Amino acid sequence: MDPDTKKCKESKPHSSNSNGSKCSHLKFPDEALEKVLSFIDSHKDRNTVSLVCKEWYNAERWTRSNLFIGNCYSVSPEIVSRRFPRIKSVRIKGKPRFSDFNMLPRDWGANVHAWLVMFAEVYPFLEELRLKRMTVNDESLELLAKSFTGFKALSLLSCDGFTDDGLKFVATHCRNLTELDIQDSVAVDVGGDWLTCFPENFSSLEILNFASLNSEVNFESLEKLVNRCKNTLRVLKVNESITLDQLQRLLVHAPNLVELGTGSFMQELTPRQYEDVGSAFSNCGKLRVLSGLWDATDLHFSVLYGACARLTFLNFSEAVLQSGELAKLLAHCPNLRRLWVIDTVQDKGLEAVGSSCPLLEELRVFPLDPYDLDHQHGVTEQGLLAVSLGCPKLHYLLYFCRRMTNAAVIAAVKNCPNFTHFRLCIMNPGQPDHLTKSPMDAAFAAVVKTCPKLRRLSVSGLLTDKTFESIGEYAKNLETLSVAFAGSSDKAMVCVLRGCPKLRKLEIRDCPFGNAALLSGVEKYEMMRSLWMSACDVTMKGCRMLAREMPRLNVEVIEDEGSDDGAKAGKVYVYRTVAGPRRDAPPFVLTL
Repeated sequence: MDPDTKKCKESKPHSSNSNGSKCSHLKFPDEALEKVLSFIDSHKDRNTVSLVCKEWYNAERWTRSNLFIGNCYSVSPEIVSRRFPRIKSVRIKGKPRFSDFNMLPRDWGANVHAWLVMFAEVYPFLEELRLKRMTVNDESLELLAKSFTGFKALSLLSCDGFTDDGLKFVATHCRNLTELDIQDSVAVDVGGDWLTCFPENFSSLEILNFASLNSEVNFESLEKLVNRCKNTLRVLKVNESITLDQLQRLLVHAPNLVELGTGSFMQELTPRQYEDVGSAFSNCGKLRVLSGLWDATDLHFSVLYGACARLTFLNFSEAVLQSGELAKLLAHCPNLRRLWVIDTVQDKGLEAVGSSCPLLEELRVFPLDPYDLDHQHGVTEQGLLAVSLGCPKLHYLLYFCRRMTNAAVIAAVKNCPNFTHFRLCIMNPGQPDHLTKSPMDAAFAAVVKTCPKLRRLSVSGLLTDKTFESIGEYAKNLETLSVAFAGSSDKAMVCVLRGCPKLRKLEIRDCPFGNAALLSGVEKYEMMRSLWMSACDVTMKGCRMLAREMPRLNVEVIEDEGSDDGAKAGKVYVYRTVAGPRRDAPPFVLTL
């Protein structure tokens, strides 16, 4: 279920079709209709189906087994439990994305516990739970582990709150577990002893990821676990406490791996050990994804060559590589589709990407230190041009760079017109074209004009309202827009809100947008998932006016500077809800 649509409302669905004929004229036997609907997997398609008529609404209600909630406060556990009685798999997103940048206090909310209490009562047959940016404490993990006897999959992406004890409950009680995926999560007091809690006869794991847990691991228990799951294990991602020789031992026990996250490469090996590690990688005939490689050097990369020809995704977002090291490795990876790197590869490294990876579809370049604005290295417009020339299938770009030009962006989108995601971040805020010193308006106008499939856009650099006029005019499929340090006036935001019919998420920070801009979206916000504004010119008065006009929106002001109407609202989070104001808002969150 996606709360961006109206399926959670308590109102009745339509009783006639678009031609005005009664649904009874199109009535199927209940069994036949439910059989047909059971083949529909897309939550968006199911939402549409549920609005056709009462019979279809009920059939969709009883046949839905997968639930998607894009904002945990857009609906309540009680409403969900009344609406869908047979859910087996749940995916929930919690905090807004800016929590990743420490722009939200840690105790802002998004605690999963109330949801788990409801699931334990209504969905005892729950099998899968996937959480993103939520607080998950040990009490919640204990409740989960002891309430669902057939539970199979737990994914915690960018979550926090749990400790070693919580993971011990999962390992001990979830006897049918196939997936334990802990990615980019913040856990405290997590040692490696939780791995000892899996039963001796446990052998069902398909996915095990604990790469983000910064702790020593009980390797003996891990090796036994991997060996017991050798026939099922497809994904194994370990943390940097695992050494190269330990990794080699694990690979021997996991011949069916499709995805591997390595440990640390800091260890010095003998020639015989290097040969053994290289053989282990060569024998991983199904391996397609490789990540991790902490502290890897040119010498270490040679052990990977036997597996490189099959790789489609390399994630080096944790590995500080130089251009020469990357170039040597990419020469062995002709089938690469996705690549994540740190900007230490510099433009020379990206030239190697352009010459070695003709099938590349996704490139993400992360900054080594996002706060070091005086850093003179990193990547520039030259790297972007090189990749676009050599990788015509590129359609997803995340690019943190030190400088950029209009001409480079215009050429890049001309070379790769099928971009669906174009996220360009020029590290120095408000920076103009590196060569002409003019605004970057022409660059982003070219992006939205040239790329009709564009769904996500992040803009940066010196931008005037002209950029946003172009976005409103041409970006008709845009769903997510992120803006920082840009725009000249309220007109910029007005153009976007009035011109982008499919916009679902709008994220704005440090822009000169005030109450007029905020209120221009009154007719739009109910069709969107959320609006985030921080360090703008919005005041408490404007937020109160929006809340009065749109009672079905939650308008939250976080850490406001005062309660009087003239005070600026430092951080504003607006989202549609059918549950009303949230009941767990901390004192620093004012719901209007």
